[in-house]
Amino acid sequence: MLGFGKTTIVDEYEADGPIDDVYHEIRQTLRVSGINLIFRVWASYDRALPTIWNAVRPLVEMRTFEAAADDLRVAAVQAATRLGAADARSAVRVGKSQDYQIQQALQLYHYINPKLLLLVTALNGALSKNTTEQNSTQTPPTSELIERGEPAHMYAMEMVAEDPDDPTLQELFDDIKHTLSLSSINSDYRTLALWPTYVTKAWARLKQTIGGDEYQRAAAHLQDQARRLAASLPYSIPLSREKFESLVQDADEVANKTDTFERILPPLILNIARLGLDWQSPDRLAASPFPARPR
Repeated sequence: MLGFGKTTIVDEYEADGPIDDVYHEIRQTLRVSGINLIFRVWASYDRALPTIWNAVRPLVEMRTFEAAADDLRVAAVQAATRLGAADARSAVRVGKSQDYQIQQALQLYHYINPKLLLLVTALNGALSKNTTEQNSTQTPPTSELIERGEPAHMYAMEMVAEDPDDPTLQELFDDIKHTLSLSSINSDYRTLALWPTYVTKAWARLKQTIGGDEYQRAAAHLQDQARRLAASLPYSIPLSREKFESLVQDADEVANKTDTFERILPPLILNIARLGLDWQSPDRLAASPFPARPR
């Protein structure tokens, strides 16, 4: 399995001190209503999250980064369209309010996941270099910065416990972890589990294509697109492997976790896009659900 390791993941409500400060900055800069799993994992290692965030923040607040993530989202929708919508919405009876909330939850992750993939891809590129290969004194180029803060209508990143009391949900989570070779459940599935009937049907529909050749090619292509886009960004993250190892305890383990996220995010992005196609046309889904104004 692709494990997330030895430590206790730092949930948002448990954070204090410097970690709480970084969590606040992540929400403001990435324009997101909660803290995704990747940051909660980094926070569980001494000095890892502050070190990484200080290095990536100048990049992720740039318009060029937001635009590259938008391009990645378009590529995901194109691939999801070829795979076909999950068609889970029509198989579940929910009221108008629940239907609306599910759609809003999907939009939250449809917005943030491409940004996360681009971030970890760029970070992995930096950590693959040593100090002599990298200009550690690089300053960010002049670039338009995007507005800060959570978009007004973004769904709150609420989620059920990773080990739910409901045996049906626990069985579902176990199946997701087994099928996707995970040791922790992504925030996306935990949020969708707020509507157990829906997430059960949605997973059943998604699982039918996971592992197929076309699906695997789509995920690999999305990862390649992320690497191409990350390489085209105007600012290289100034965090070489040598520097990272000098600042962070268990640096190799943290780097391995980062590599894991780069591999698991493309399938997750595809799955969320396929579910989103139940509500929106490909053209509408390809557009950013939360366009960012200039700062």
